[in-house]
Amino acid sequence: MADLTPTPDRPGLHVSKPSPSAPATGSAVCHCGASATATGDDQVRAMVAGWDANHGSAHNRQGR
Repeated sequence: MADLTPTPDRPGLHVSKPSPSAPATGSAVCHCGASATATGDDQVRAMVAGWDANHGSAHNRQGR
């Protein structure tokens, strides 16, 4: 399988939860240069919410 980790050359959001009992992990890199990582279900949810509100396609919604 290809490496799905986002990079400055391939911005995006990646979340992994290998099993129901394992903690989620996530990473994000935006084309604006912002980046984040998170470990644990609650922290990953917060990172995804922040990404959705402020990065990725949010840049297009805000006319950036």
